[in-house]
Amino acid sequence: MIGTIMKTSLLHLRRDRVVQALTFLLPIAFFSIFALVFGGRGTSGSEVRVDVGVVDEDGSAVSTRLLAALEKEKGLEVSRTVKVREAQEPLDRERARALVQAGRLDIAVVAPKGFGAAFPGFFPGAPEVEILADPSNPIAAQMVVGLLQKVGMTALPDLLARRGMEAFERYAGVLTPGQRAAVDQWLQHLQAGAVAAPRGDAQPEPMGSGLVRTKVVDVIRERAPRTGIIAFYAAGVGVMFLLFMASGAGGALLEEAEAGTLERLLTSRLGMGRLLLAKWVFLTLLGFAQVTVMFVWGALVFGLDLWGHLGGFVVMTAVTAAAASGFGLVLATLCRSRQQLGGLSTIVILIMSAVGGSMFPRFLMSETMQKAGLLTFNGWALDGYLKVFWRNAPTLDLWPQVLVLSALAAGFMLAARLLARRWEAA
Repeated sequence: MIGTIMKTSLLHLRRDRVVQALTFLLPIAFFSIFALVFGGRGTSGSEVRVDVGVVDEDGSAVSTRLLAALEKEKGLEVSRTVKVREAQEPLDRERARALVQAGRLDIAVVAPKGFGAAFPGFFPGAPEVEILADPSNPIAAQMVVGLLQKVGMTALPDLLARRGMEAFERYAGVLTPGQRAAVDQWLQHLQAGAVAAPRGDAQPEPMGSGLVRTKVVDVIRERAPRTGIIAFYAAGVGVMFLLFMASGAGGALLEEAEAGTLERLLTSRLGMGRLLLAKWVFLTLLGFAQVTVMFVWGALVFGLDLWGHLGGFVVMTAVTAAAASGFGLVLATLCRSRQQLGGLSTIVILIMSAVGGSMFPRFLMSETMQKAGLLTFNGWALDGYLKVFWRNAPTLDLWPQVLVLSALAAGFMLAARLLARRWEAA
């Protein structure tokens, strides 16, 4: 009897593709996503790359060599110019700050005047290299600060030795001519590269945090509220549950088909096109209300600055809800039963949310995974909310996200209309 029941259960499992996917496909998909995000950073081509703008206000030989060495680090994408009116112009401090605030650069490095003369900066009062940072990506600032210490040792060994000998002469006595000649010969070897320096992924031994004195400047929170990060996570959670709501509510079509209500509606003058349009409008309004309730709660309980960003919020929520509603109708018209819809929507939405940034920020992902996130609904929606609440971007700057989400909404509705023909044919 037990064997018969097990055999019957196996037959049910073989016939139910959704259960098979939930049992085997979804765990593998999530394992692969997390492995690509957190486990593959050290492998070739999968490391996180940081976009860095470089500004050399000092113009000395020291700052030139230091920043040139920084450009060679494979984890960084370094730029010294910015496109202005179809021409490339050198970056300055204000332009670099604006690019970080707009999200076009992760970090900007500014070598101030007097840096070269005071290098190495072991003593208080030495000029500090400014790291203009966006705190939504804390890894970038830590990475650049560490690399500055590394290239300070590997790119300027002769200068470190010379400054050390000057300090020795000043405080411990004067070298003999023979000693001076030997030191000068050794410094020439260092400058010519005769003394090997760590290369590639080799990490130099730490020589103290004051070698290249740095100061991290938060250029986002200079002008944005500190509750902006709350909006970031509210949007991530809100978009994911908006998709679940749309797919679940869109399943009413399947219930109407099973109950025979849909057939009676189609024999009336309503028609499938108008029926889908009516359901899309309802789901869009419901989704708009769902996201609004979440953000109002954030404003009342966590101090989220909703009212100061109301225009951008309304625009992004409207197009996000419209696209999510179309997505829910596509899933409903694609599936044959409520059970199938529940399983398929769970698989698709969870994978989209993991890749698109709803579960963890996309800046933690490799460059390849960040680009893959733009293939998802979540990625474009979250980028829009990030512009509104984190970067204080004007509403007009949302046009790429609005355009893509509007196109998705139209595409989803067209796909749903084509898939719904099976009910008309029946």
